[in-house]
Amino acid sequence: MRYLRPFLIVIVPAGILFLHSSAFAFKDASAYGFSPYASGVNNSRALQSAVKSGGTILVSEPGEYAIAETIYLGSDTSLLFAEGVVLKKVDEVGEFTHIFLNEGALTKTYNHNISIQGLQIKVNGIDKIFKEIYGLRGQIAFFYVKNLRIQDFRCFDLEPAQFCIHVCTFEDIIIEDVVIKGKKDGIHLGRGKRFTIRDAVFQTTDDAIALNAHDYATSNPELGWIENGVIENCYDLRDDGRLVGFFCRILAGAWRDWESGMEVQHSDTVISNRRLYRVQAKPDNTIYTTKTQPTHESGSEVLDGINWGVVQEDVTYTAGVRNVVFRNIFLEKPRTSFSIHFDQDRYSRSYYPESDLPIQQQILFDNVRVLHEEPASFLNLATPADVVTITNSVLQNSWIAAFDVTGIEDYPDTIINISNTVFKQSRDYEFIRNSTQNREILLNKRMVTYLE
Repeated sequence: MRYLRPFLIVIVPAGILFLHSSAFAFKDASAYGFSPYASGVNNSRALQSAVKSGGTILVSEPGEYAIAETIYLGSDTSLLFAEGVVLKKVDEVGEFTHIFLNEGALTKTYNHNISIQGLQIKVNGIDKIFKEIYGLRGQIAFFYVKNLRIQDFRCFDLEPAQFCIHVCTFEDIIIEDVVIKGKKDGIHLGRGKRFTIRDAVFQTTDDAIALNAHDYATSNPELGWIENGVIENCYDLRDDGRLVGFFCRILAGAWRDWESGMEVQHSDTVISNRRLYRVQAKPDNTIYTTKTQPTHESGSEVLDGINWGVVQEDVTYTAGVRNVVFRNIFLEKPRTSFSIHFDQDRYSRSYYPESDLPIQQQILFDNVRVLHEEPASFLNLATPADVVTITNSVLQNSWIAAFDVTGIEDYPDTIINISNTVFKQSRDYEFIRNSTQNREILLNKRMVTYLE
């Protein structure tokens, strides 16, 4: 439910409208020229002026506000949108990617304490993959952010290129009370720690939620671990779209130090000169042989016909997901619900052969309800994982499928704990379908019910 604190309107001589409550002072964006009747360019620049010095900015007049340029948010900024306010992307000076982006994203400098409440956006067909930052493609995007809160958010018209909310390299984020519908990922996270996603309704052709520690080169600006999170009270609604994507995609990855003679493809990563570099090319299955070591400090450089882009300076050899709880998840869409895997296609090869193994750790599913009756995998498992726990759930005709990955010859054991869970199957139902050659899956079952 949308709500704002009670406030008292006071007009001051300077002509700026301030809204006072017992605890907060507000700036109304209308005092800067932000209006449902203004052009997209004027609105973008007016709202940019309103948020320039931070503080709490209120958009109080209901209506549809044209936005033609990205608005950059600094630290200690709160935006409050009243009921009936919609920000609509328009093409007045060319297509653009983000409606909101934190200003520190451009320099990899952390912004702190940003809050957006009550925002509804209309994509309006403007779907530019990325412009400012290679791999950052959210309609609402944050890169290098701490203490972020997005609350009471709506979007009903995602197009097939841009994610809705995209956050990478973060600490302490809360995304709650959201409804996201359309053709691409709803909430897409890159590396970071301590996060909560809750009270969310999704109806997306692609992933509802993506925890992509590794990713396509064009889909996240940095790589690393996603850890210590809770995803709860979420709904994956059925739609008329293709059965692609997952309720939650969990991508892992690993790479090696650069060596002369390595064969690389689009999106491959190497470590060189104390930095991560990625191949930024066309996803056309071309295999390149690298003979010249990338050492440039920023941007991209072509060596041996390979376009190497600098990704980050803090070096890690693996990326994955650990210590994440999924609780109270309701799954209407008849597709694979969760997938923990490596990419292996022309767009990305997450695991470079003979790299260290990234072990996905301690993934818990509590009170997950499969609401459709079509046979579908509950969990695809195609990376090393230590423990997966499923409890208090109703899985209907679902199963866990384990797959081999090119380049991995030996997996550590995986423990699957399942308790207080109901299947609509007979007792001889094959819940674990393990097609890997060298992985043992140890299944512990307790109080499992079969409805034959």
